[in-house]
Amino acid sequence: MPNPLEQNSPFNIARIIIVAGFVIVAYMLYNLTVSIYENYQIDSHIADFQEKNSELEEENLDKIESYQYYTSDKYIEKIAKENLGLVNQGEKVIVITADGENQVSEEEYKESQTLAMRNSWSNPHKWWEFFFGENPFKY
Repeated sequence: MPNPLEQNSPFNIARIIIVAGFVIVAYMLYNLTVSIYENYQIDSHIADFQEKNSELEEENLDKIESYQYYTSDKYIEKIAKENLGLVNQGEKVIVITADGENQVSEEEYKESQTLAMRNSWSNPHKWWEFFFGENPFKY
């Protein structure tokens, strides 16, 4: 009896063609899946870049608005009035203070002056005063 693999029967050739077809189809499906995944990754990167681009555009617009505000004549005049005391012709300056809230008593004033004087001393001078001079921490 002859070996069925050695025969060139149509059954064996059909079997080889079917197996080769399955291998080719599997390879094509693999390549298709890889291509779809790569396209998905590229699309997600594009979406991320578009989102970052829109955020940068908004930030750029905010900075342009800030620049235009800070270089405007109104802002420059406002800063000159607040910091330099600028008064235009025809304007009157009115300073409103709450009664008694911002006034400092003489004792507080003297204490702040003494503290400022002590803060200006060098470290050895502070130790000298601590041991031999007027020490506010003595009992």
